[in-house]
Amino acid sequence: MPSNIVLVTGVGGDLGGKLLARLGNNPEFERVIGVDTTPPQKSVLQRMGRAEYVRADIRNPLIAKVISTAKVDTVVHASCTAHPAGPARRTAIKEVNVIGTMRLLAACQRSPLVRKLVVKSTAAVYGAGARSQAVFTEDSELIPTSTSGYAKDAVEMEGYVRGLMRRRPDITTTLLRFANIISPEIDTVLSRYFALPVVPTVFGYDARIQLLHASDALSVFELATLEDKPGVFNVGSEGVLTLSQAIRRAGRVELPMPSGVVPSVGKLLRGARVVDFSADQVRLLNFGRVVDITKLKKDFGYTPRWTTREAFDDYITGRGLRPVVDGGRLAGLAGKVLVAAATGQAAHR
Repeated sequence: MPSNIVLVTGVGGDLGGKLLARLGNNPEFERVIGVDTTPPQKSVLQRMGRAEYVRADIRNPLIAKVISTAKVDTVVHASCTAHPAGPARRTAIKEVNVIGTMRLLAACQRSPLVRKLVVKSTAAVYGAGARSQAVFTEDSELIPTSTSGYAKDAVEMEGYVRGLMRRRPDITTTLLRFANIISPEIDTVLSRYFALPVVPTVFGYDARIQLLHASDALSVFELATLEDKPGVFNVGSEGVLTLSQAIRRAGRVELPMPSGVVPSVGKLLRGARVVDFSADQVRLLNFGRVVDITKLKKDFGYTPRWTTREAFDDYITGRGLRPVVDGGRLAGLAGKVLVAAATGQAAHR
């Protein structure tokens, strides 16, 4: 039975907004309501079809009233932030990720009309480390790389989802663990990182990176909303790129740095409002992360249209990235500045 009345959270963000527009133009849905504390981007508002935007905060218990009044039967929770692209208030994001999810799931539990839940999670729940599996399956242990980061939020959030599944087994629940999403239009940590003229890396490491094109992410979301696809699914593209390959393809200059300096360089980039490097991201760039998508293809019934390499190339073309001229000289200057600043910062702590 197709969904009729859909509520989408996180529509002020890149992915949530695009999803709202896509569902709003799909005649299968009777009504599509997007909620967030900030409105969708102007480009989304201009092409969201029959979809509606309601200013609402999922951290507020009143979200239950929105769900019951609109007679929502399908909830798509797309507001979980795994890695903000730029510097952001950690407390506010944690509240949306954890408290917001608790409130939303409590509202779903109380509503007898809700029969489907689709939740955006992240492959970051598997962590990244020297002893990590080469390829993670949906049954792999969840080990976030830090005790207070965004991946830890996602592990907590998944715990609440499992709790709801026990209490309301009648609700068809789909949990999607997305690999790092990339596209020309979507602003992410990696899209900012690979656009840096000189890209800092960790000396002695060349991580395997798996990417997911935003159009594939949206297609998976839409399919899960349209059809019943219960279960947990890794969502990534076929193939991988090593970090050094990606940097070369983007025409950037790689700047290997001692591992002890990298966290300080990350803080500098965050402080300069360039890119938000969390501990999770630094470890990803050290050790990489690859997920198995067999279940996505066989059980969920979706094969990504873009490979990791194709998705990355589309990002390069769409962003208009041009090869850095005189990269050697630029790397030398940037290296001196970054190391001097990072070591100075470390000395002052």
